[in-house]
Amino acid sequence: MASHASLLTATLTRNRHALRPIIQYQLYTSRAHPQPKPTFAVQEALGFVLEGTAERRTKRELRWERNREKREKKGLKDDGPYRNQDETIEIAVNLNLDPRKPNQSLRGSFPLPHGTGKTPNVIAFVSSDKAAEEALKAGAVRAGGQDLVDEIASGTLAVSSFDRTVASKAVLPKISKIARVLGPRGLMPNPKLGTVSDEDDGIVELIEDQLAGSVPYRTDKDGIIHAGIGKASFDAGKILDNVRAFMNGLQEVKPENFGKGKKKGGGGKKGGGKGGSNAKYYLSAHLTSTMGKGYKLDLRSVDPTSAYFMGELPE
Repeated sequence: MASHASLLTATLTRNRHALRPIIQYQLYTSRAHPQPKPTFAVQEALGFVLEGTAERRTKRELRWERNREKREKKGLKDDGPYRNQDETIEIAVNLNLDPRKPNQSLRGSFPLPHGTGKTPNVIAFVSSDKAAEEALKAGAVRAGGQDLVDEIASGTLAVSSFDRTVASKAVLPKISKIARVLGPRGLMPNPKLGTVSDEDDGIVELIEDQLAGSVPYRTDKDGIIHAGIGKASFDAGKILDNVRAFMNGLQEVKPENFGKGKKKGGGGKKGGGKGGSNAKYYLSAHLTSTMGKGYKLDLRSVDPTSAYFMGELPE
């Protein structure tokens, strides 16, 4: 009677041709040739992201309660109820852009219907005391002219204490003194970003726009744009509304010519140097949260030109 080993050998020999594709697939599933990541419709991905934020929120609360006795033994008093972290929901979109090429570096801000969940600290550079008073009433944390510039230049006013800046054209020459301080942090007032008014009278409107819930965007060196489009405490519908507004905004600022390929010969393999009919503007997109994992999105669900934009995907 044949042994089990010999029977197994005979079976493998007879089926070696059928097994070859499976073996080859397993060989190519490695660090160098990983399996493709699954993609999700934006609604499904958001569900996973919010589920993760809820789990982490519960764990943090339980950890706080478990450590209550330890804090009491050490004589540490709780300063009010536990303030749990409200994670930011973030979207990252890889665009077929090369910021080194003309007109392919995108920068600006989009208004979101439900805001970002964070109220930014805005400072205003103006040319008169009256305008400074109006700016403070509108919600600016600081307002002024040369005095404000000097405080930032000397370090008296920390750059980390504000998130946005607005200015009138009259004070732009004065602000140039601190351009090296504001520029690298993306805080330099810029007419293209809608943060510069022709006169002091327009400052109030600029401040209100900044506080209304606009989200700044900027392509990094790889053509990727990261943006916070809500908080974990938001209703899922509000976050999806913000995603819709953000993606529509990216579509509106799409350059006429784009591509990460080489300039010579009309571009490379990822869309070429010119945005023709076959060039892809959106290469990939991910949805994540501050402390959570990222989920790759099916581009059909976030591409405004797709028939399935923000809708159900076909099975």
